[in-house]
Amino acid sequence: MDKWYDDFLEVLSKRHPHKVQLMQALMDLLGIEREAVYRRLRKDVSFHILEIVKISMAWNISLDKITGINVNQVPFQMQKMDYLDASDDEVSYLQYIIHSINELKDIPSVEFMDICNKLPRSLYAGFEHLYKFYSFKWKYQYNNEKTPIPYSQITISESNLMLIASYYQAIKQVPNTNFILDRMIFEYLVHDIKFFHSIQMISDEDIVLLKNDLHSLLDYLQEVANKGCYPESKNKVNLYISQLNLDTNYSYVYTPEAKICFVHVFDKYELHSFDVEMVNNFKTWMKLKRRTSTQISEVDEKSRFIFFIKQRELVNSL
Repeated sequence: MDKWYDDFLEVLSKRHPHKVQLMQALMDLLGIEREAVYRRLRKDVSFHILEIVKISMAWNISLDKITGINVNQVPFQMQKMDYLDASDDEVSYLQYIIHSINELKDIPSVEFMDICNKLPRSLYAGFEHLYKFYSFKWKYQYNNEKTPIPYSQITISESNLMLIASYYQAIKQVPNTNFILDRMIFEYLVHDIKFFHSIQMISDEDIVLLKNDLHSLLDYLQEVANKGCYPESKNKVNLYISQLNLDTNYSYVYTPEAKICFVHVFDKYELHSFDVEMVNNFKTWMKLKRRTSTQISEVDEKSRFIFFIKQRELVNSL
């Protein structure tokens, strides 16, 4: 039992190597005072079993692995989130994510990589009507409503808009970012918009707004590709176009202190894991995708020019 508990404390310290950060995170999660956390970490008292379960669920810690039970399974967790009408707990979770991203700016070796067959939130979050479209599409497909709500009636609260803006600015602070985009990523999006327009869920006026946002996004992406960095922060961005179709969106964040991988599902949700072996596998698999991709940031000006010309032609077809 002592060995198991020591291993559990070691996993906590790896999650937050700085003791002050670990104590604050546990105080926030468990709702207990600093001295109570300190006594638990010092082993004067033990974490209650319900506290251990809460920590393991919130931080995706495999108790099977700690206790030596080999089930040959990798733990993944999905955080359910209503991005249109977030609860207080969901807002707190989003604030935690934004805070965590902002902390990455001081870690020069951090890596973030996103492989996408649909636009990632880190790109479209800065464009109001595109963000609204993805929220509308998510609600239309997964909200199980008998009478679907048209795009024009989708509303995003001011507090959520502020969180979205904070997230969009925070993501620019990551020192090293790689995007591998499906070569048909804008074709898929334009097709979706045309479909909803054909069933009168999106009006002609809405099409104009979405079209303007898409052109603005392409202008922004071309500037990022030309410079090889985010214009706001000057942090490095490598942009690739995959020559093979991609099946879904995957990403990972890799730092000396924290490693996490994601599978993006249902438009708005992420399955994530902190399992180090799985994250290392994700990192290897995703980097191999560059072998069948063309880098268009900074290098290969002709491919870059042709790509953006084609995407603008697609957008103009709306």
